[in-house]
Amino acid sequence: MTPPPNRPARSFALRFISGKYQGGEFPLPEEGEIVIGRSSELDMVLVEDMVSRRHAKITVTGGQIFIQDLGSTNGSFVNGEKIKRARLNEGDRILIGTSIIKVIATEGAQSLREAKAHLEDVAAGKRTSQVRTMTGDIGEVPLPDLLQLFAASKKSGVLVIRTDTDTGKIYLDKGSVVYAVINDNYDVSPMKSFYRIVTWQQGTFDMEPPEDREFLEPIEMSTEALLMEAMRQLDEVQRLGPDMPPLSSQVSMAVPLIPPLRDLSPDELDVLQLAHNYGHVETVLNKSLASDLETSNILVKLVKAGYLKVD
Repeated sequence: MTPPPNRPARSFALRFISGKYQGGEFPLPEEGEIVIGRSSELDMVLVEDMVSRRHAKITVTGGQIFIQDLGSTNGSFVNGEKIKRARLNEGDRILIGTSIIKVIATEGAQSLREAKAHLEDVAAGKRTSQVRTMTGDIGEVPLPDLLQLFAASKKSGVLVIRTDTDTGKIYLDKGSVVYAVINDNYDVSPMKSFYRIVTWQQGTFDMEPPEDREFLEPIEMSTEALLMEAMRQLDEVQRLGPDMPPLSSQVSMAVPLIPPLRDLSPDELDVLQLAHNYGHVETVLNKSLASDLETSNILVKLVKAGYLKVD
């Protein structure tokens, strides 16, 4: 009986999803290692100030991939964790300097020389217009993952996120979130703005240089706590499903108003008054002193109980 043919080993590559080399790919050997750094004689050359001459080494052996930091000045990070040595899996994200690199499966057979030339071409194409330190797509790097990377590497700057309809800004100081705003609307609390921004799933991001400014209401929670609360609120709001009117919806008090006002709590009366005064769901959420989650729950209750109607 003829033995079955050996299955070919899976091939992997490193895809640059942010930074100076965004769009470039670098194949990993089936067996062997590549050294990453600023020095021109290395396998993968990343010419930027935050990358050490010999920064990190990636080794492929026995079908497994490992990364080792080579005593770099600014460190190497995997999925938001600073590492000395770690095993890599498909989908893992590596931060070296200002580059976010994703481990991907590939069928290509690009040579090392071709890969180095391609990275140089990618960087050269951006050199004339590269004014920001980091750019990318939040479809490739979800915002929670991105913020965890920045927290671990203690980055400072303004993370600007652009969608088709909105522009959000998250201000970072040594990796900590200190403020957030959407469409420069500073009337909305920074916590609300942050919780909304991190739910965005499509758009681009740019990490711009820090701004020398102070905020009247800075955010003082840790990035980890902020992200946990943001995800909790998102889960709860999603459970409201179609009962929650879209942000663009108009709402008004029911006429005639049948249910008695005395049955409402003070918080519910506050939301009812906001709906009466502004008549727009997003504005009600913006003006409410309660969180988006609390206000959304009250809006749904008021609509179901017949106090409000969605126009």
